[in-house]
Amino acid sequence: MTRLCACARYAAAGARRVARYVALVALALVVAPARGASFALPADGSSIVGRVRVIRLDDARNTLFDIARHYDLGYNEITAANPGMSLWLPGAGARIVVPTEFILPPRPWVGIVVDVPRRRLYYFPPPGSGAPARVVTFPIGIAQPGWPTPLGETRIIAKYKDPSWIVPKNILEEHRKAGEPSFPKYFPPGPDNPMGMLAMETGFPEVFIHGTNHPWGVGMRVSHGCLHLYPEDAAYLFARLKVGTPVRVIDAPVLAGERGGALYLSASPPVADYASAESLLTRAVAAVARYRSRHPAAGRVSWDRVLAVAQAQRIVPAPVSAGAPGLAARAAALHPEAYAFAPYDADANDAEVPPDPR
Repeated sequence: MTRLCACARYAAAGARRVARYVALVALALVVAPARGASFALPADGSSIVGRVRVIRLDDARNTLFDIARHYDLGYNEITAANPGMSLWLPGAGARIVVPTEFILPPRPWVGIVVDVPRRRLYYFPPPGSGAPARVVTFPIGIAQPGWPTPLGETRIIAKYKDPSWIVPKNILEEHRKAGEPSFPKYFPPGPDNPMGMLAMETGFPEVFIHGTNHPWGVGMRVSHGCLHLYPEDAAYLFARLKVGTPVRVIDAPVLAGERGGALYLSASPPVADYASAESLLTRAVAAVARYRSRHPAAGRVSWDRVLAVAQAQRIVPAPVSAGAPGLAARAAALHPEAYAFAPYDADANDAEVPPDPR
């Protein structure tokens, strides 16, 4: 398949690159990789983890990109939760909704599950002896229109540190048509490589899960079939994923789940490359009906709320049970947490793992 992200050759790692890789992995092992993105799986049969929070921005230099990366969210999630807010200048004192609440994908919860429309990857690590089962979830950059990532089941078949990239002719041609005639034919290993500094190869031809030299693109449609992670998330997964880990890629723009007796719904913009004759509303109604058939105690549904979620393509899980407080009311009732972290600097917009700000 020549239309997918081609990453065919890898340079041998020299002593300096090996040392940098060791430092990346060491950082991933000792520093929490994702603030609030690692959760114990629900023991009560529900399928929702995390919680929505609200922060108060103290440092006016921070952008929504900074907030998203700090809480391991993508561009699509932070902007959906804060409609109308300036991406670059939210301003000191701004009250920002942080949507770190997630409806889990359909079972089985094993290995890696990638929900392409949701632009999110879920890692279900093997449970340790006596430890509760967990999920770690990361935002991802997904494929541009016309370069769809294959759906279905595969495995991690190899791992590479410091990959180099020989750019395929069809991608070079794309850049030429976009007015970039000098786009390089070859990227050597290093922080400016679009492959990032750590890459995990799937069994789908030329499709990798890897870091990126443009982390602000996480949550956008930026790749040629590969799945882009924040560099720190790539380091976390690289240190833990074993060759042979199962990978399942799904097209699930609508997810239904339950928490505290209330039914929730999330609707992401569909990916047109995965053709479906059903509208998003039809898929939302079907998702709710399927969930209620398996969980008859989920309560009475407000179909007006289901319609609103589908029409607005609300990524953030919203209650659709009759009488349950809506998302806006829930957020308004939360006391804002102070957010005093400095923004990521310009040097953080490459494939290196940034310093931990805590």
